[in-house]
Amino acid sequence: MSDGTRTLAEARAWARTGTQLVLDAVADLDEAAFSAGSLLPGWTRKHLAAHVAANADALCNLVHWAATGEETPMYASAEERAAGIAKGPDLTADELRSWLAGSARKLAEGLDELTDGQWESKVVTAQGRTVPAAELPWMRSREACVHAVDFGTGVSFADLPEGFLTALADEISTKRGLTELPGGLLPEVTSWLAGRPHTLADAPELGPWL
Repeated sequence: MSDGTRTLAEARAWARTGTQLVLDAVADLDEAAFSAGSLLPGWTRKHLAAHVAANADALCNLVHWAATGEETPMYASAEERAAGIAKGPDLTADELRSWLAGSARKLAEGLDELTDGQWESKVVTAQGRTVPAAELPWMRSREACVHAVDFGTGVSFADLPEGFLTALADEISTKRGLTELPGGLLPEVTSWLAGRPHTLADAPELGPWL
C-alpha cells in the first residue's frame, strides 16, 4: 500500500520513530524547562506537549471510525481542539509525559488492530479531507517528527529518517506550489519548507506549516 512516495509500513515506522523522539525530548524536563518556550512562537513546551498528546487522542477517533464505521470526528469542534492545547500549562510535567505516552500507545494499539479492509475505510480529517485510514500513520508521523524538533531540546531535522524527509519535502513543496527548491542538504531544505529555522542562504521566507 503506497501513495508513490511512501508505503504504509514506512509511515508506521516513521510514526514510531517520531513518537520516541517526542518522549525522549521531554523525558528529563523539570517544571521550569517544561514551562519554557518551545520553538513555536507563543507556545510553551507544555502547550506543545498537550497538542501532540491530543493529536494522538484525536487520531484514535478516526481509528475507531475506520474500525467500526461509526462516524467519529477527530475533534467535536475547533473549540475542543483549542481547549486541549490550552490545558497544557495547567498540567504537571509528569502528567504531560503520561498523557503523551498513553495516547501514543493507545493509537499504536488501535492501528495494530485494523484489518486490510479497514485500512481502506474512508475517514474525514480535521481539515475536512476525506482520506483512507491508511493515511493516519503518515498524519501522525508528521505531527510527531516535526514537533519533536519544535520542543527545542536538541532534536533537529537531521535526526529524522531520510525517507520521511523526502516524503515530507515532496508533500509540502506540492502544497506550496513550489516547482524548484533551493540547493542544500535535505534536512535543511525540509526545515525551510516547513517554515522552521534553517541554514540555507538566500532562500525566501515561507510562512508556517503544521
